[in-house]
Amino acid sequence: MTIKQKKIGYIGLGKMGSNMVSRLHSKGYDIVATSPSESSRKRVEEFGVKTVSENAVLPGALATPRTLWLMVPHKAVDGVLEEIISHLSEGDMVIDGGNSRYTDTVRRAGALAEKGIRFMDVGVSGGPKGALEGASLMVGGDKKDFDEYAELFSDLAVPNGFGYMGAHGAGHFVKMVHNGIEYGMMQAIGEGFEILKKSAFSLDVAEAARVYSRGTVIQSRLIDWLVSAYKKHGQDLEGISGEVSHSGEGQWTVEAAREIGVPVKVIEDALQFRKDSQGNPSYTGQVVSALRNEFGGHDVSKK
Repeated sequence: MTIKQKKIGYIGLGKMGSNMVSRLHSKGYDIVATSPSESSRKRVEEFGVKTVSENAVLPGALATPRTLWLMVPHKAVDGVLEEIISHLSEGDMVIDGGNSRYTDTVRRAGALAEKGIRFMDVGVSGGPKGALEGASLMVGGDKKDFDEYAELFSDLAVPNGFGYMGAHGAGHFVKMVHNGIEYGMMQAIGEGFEILKKSAFSLDVAEAARVYSRGTVIQSRLIDWLVSAYKKHGQDLEGISGEVSHSGEGQWTVEAAREIGVPVKVIEDALQFRKDSQGNPSYTGQVVSALRNEFGGHDVSKK
């Protein structure tokens, strides 16, 4: 995507989509965006982004060849494609930046290719803050398309934070496994801090987290987010639910591992913990929920 082609349509203005639109607008992109939410549309209109009220109208607001970025829940992607497909032309590009299952991505890429429409899948990591300040992007699709759109990916990413993963579906596959790894890492942190919390030493777990975040082997963004959560909610994580939700990617990772024949006990156990936590809250669950709130803005309040 050259400087002269910095025009893009965005479908989906949730926490991630609206922040990505804001970032691109600040870098000089001419954006037309849409969302079912009028308040979301008004929010991006306030900093100069044009909006339309319906998905089907969006292609008509862009010159060909069009570039449309989808930032919607994975269950909504097929519906969005059905709404816009008849309004697209040969050579247009559709980019799915959501957390779609990679098998669905492969299917969608094939269906669009039959109509001459190009497609790329982009796994996006970094949460809403990363969407605004620079994310990590894992791209799947044709290499020539990746090369053509490298400037767009660079503008959305942290420095050196994007890469070509392989054929259609590879971007979402790599992001899926990233989220599976994330499940295991968060679970280990949650279990460790429950041990600290319940030990006979009457430990200041917030202070332990602060020290862990300074030069230790387990220093990480996750530990930093836990430090932040303790500052907001106290050591008891008051108001944070000990029941942990899961959004699908951990389950998909476990299923893919079984198909390949790779044992993933840590990820599988972390997924099972989330399922078992429903109606069975714990401090481990509160830690994991607090982390989900910190990096993803998920609602983790006690019901």
